[in-house]
Amino acid sequence: MKSDSTIKSLDPRITRADIPKDEELKIEIAPLDQWQTYEVFHQTKKGDHHVHVGSLHAPNPEIAFLSAKEQYARRGKCVNIWVVKTADIFSTDYETEDMYENNSEKMYREAGGYKVMEKINKYKKEHKKPEAAKNEEVKS
Repeated sequence: MKSDSTIKSLDPRITRADIPKDEELKIEIAPLDQWQTYEVFHQTKKGDHHVHVGSLHAPNPEIAFLSAKEQYARRGKCVNIWVVKTADIFSTDYETEDMYENNSEKMYREAGGYKVMEKINKYKKEHKKPEAAKNEEVKS
């Protein structure tokens, strides 16, 4: 017969373990040891860009590749996979996002930004066709 000093639970495994009620559980927590994070990119067709499809945890690049193959290339079409350590990706902070703002003042790209109409009209006058010149004389 079990004593009343053990924990009784609806789960028979806990009752069978004879865990004392008053005993304080001492569980030493080891430092959290996690695998590295890898980012996965896949290519659906030769010549296409690799597209980021997700990330995963793995102990080394080989296992990351196998996991990526199972996770991201099993169902859809895939011809190539890249796995990259997340720590190896260099990125900018969101605080510096203003450096990507576009300048809307781009008149130099438009033909209207140049003042060449005088030159164009002068060229047209100098190189008029004789028939157009006759029509112009008739009008005036």
